[in-house]
Amino acid sequence: MLKNFIQLLILIPFVSFSQVEEVNPPDYIKTINFKSNTPETQLPILKLGEYVVLEFDALNGDEADFYYKIEHFNFDWTPSVLMKSEYLEGFDNQRIRDYENSFNTYQIYSHYRLTIPNQFTKSLLVSGNYLISIYTDDDELVFSRKFMIYEDKVDVGVVIKRARDVQYVEEKQRVEFVVNSNSFQLNNPLQTVNAVIIQNNNLKTAISNIKPQYTIGNQLIYKYDSDTSFWGGNEFFYFENKDVRAANTGIQYIDLKDLYHNYLYTNIARANTPYTYNPDINGNYVILNIDTENPSIEADYVWVHFSLQATENLRDKNIHVFGNFNNYSVDDSTKMTFHPEKDVYHNSMLLKQGFYNYKYIISHDNNSIDEGFIDGNFYQTENIYKVLVYYRDLGRRYDKIIGVGEGSSINISN
Repeated sequence: MLKNFIQLLILIPFVSFSQVEEVNPPDYIKTINFKSNTPETQLPILKLGEYVVLEFDALNGDEADFYYKIEHFNFDWTPSVLMKSEYLEGFDNQRIRDYENSFNTYQIYSHYRLTIPNQFTKSLLVSGNYLISIYTDDDELVFSRKFMIYEDKVDVGVVIKRARDVQYVEEKQRVEFVVNSNSFQLNNPLQTVNAVIIQNNNLKTAISNIKPQYTIGNQLIYKYDSDTSFWGGNEFFYFENKDVRAANTGIQYIDLKDLYHNYLYTNIARANTPYTYNPDINGNYVILNIDTENPSIEADYVWVHFSLQATENLRDKNIHVFGNFNNYSVDDSTKMTFHPEKDVYHNSMLLKQGFYNYKYIISHDNNSIDEGFIDGNFYQTENIYKVLVYYRDLGRRYDKIIGVGEGSSINISN
């Protein structure tokens, strides 16, 4: 009997769960963002009970039908074991009914807006990691985006300091934080608590699975030397084209063809230049235009031409334009092409009017990226950091987010 049982175990395939990855949209879907209390498009981290508002544009002009599905995940973005009825009241897989067509624009598009709760999806019941996926009426996946729901159970204090490693003291920033549980009981925190640190709203470079070093009373202390360190990077470049008919900040000149074209000033690599403070919005963007009441449907789409001055060390490198506006993605649409006649790298993107942050990075064959190769790494760079604290009590089946803290390196210290 025991022998037969062992043979049965051998025949059963081993099932492993990998981290879910966001799916980027096709070319006709643009400007995907979550609305929040700020005008900037940021990483969606919302308090339990708040509205979730997802917006995007479809440029195919046929007022297509789109549907949404919502899934819950563990802290490490592996699938949660919760049934849908345990984290969602009502139903998903519903058509997005709220959409408007563009008004007075050269580029015709339909602007879609999904708000949760709505008449079908009454509420999200628990905190944690979520993925929202958008489908066509043929059940074809169009794109997906991550968002987080948290409960305000603990206080999270965040401080940014310089690296302790002398080798990186001029280039890295170290995140220290303290979780104050107050009256909320944290049982066996070394096993039940996980923390995630996110730099400039970029989930792709987040540091996760961070355990507390030690506890003092009702406080969890995180003061690692290297485990919570990030490359400082450099300030983002930016441009503004809220007036489509005039050259604004960062734009050298404009041209009108089938659509407006904005040609940005050629940027230079900054890795070997001294750090210069240049206020930015940490990789985010804002949709806006002048003399209109509703930028969501009245802002036009413009071809934006990026250019980077070529240098010898950039030869044969895979260079990409990088920012929250393209979800910090690295693919063929973000890759720069070398133009030997002008000795520059160039890329053109169709973007909605607004204020945009961007930078240049290089990618490697193993899909890793280097943000500092072109623009350098400086400890003085002003970055924002968010710390998410996950908690799964003993015997529970999912990871809550029980607190969120935020810190800036504007006042970095030793």
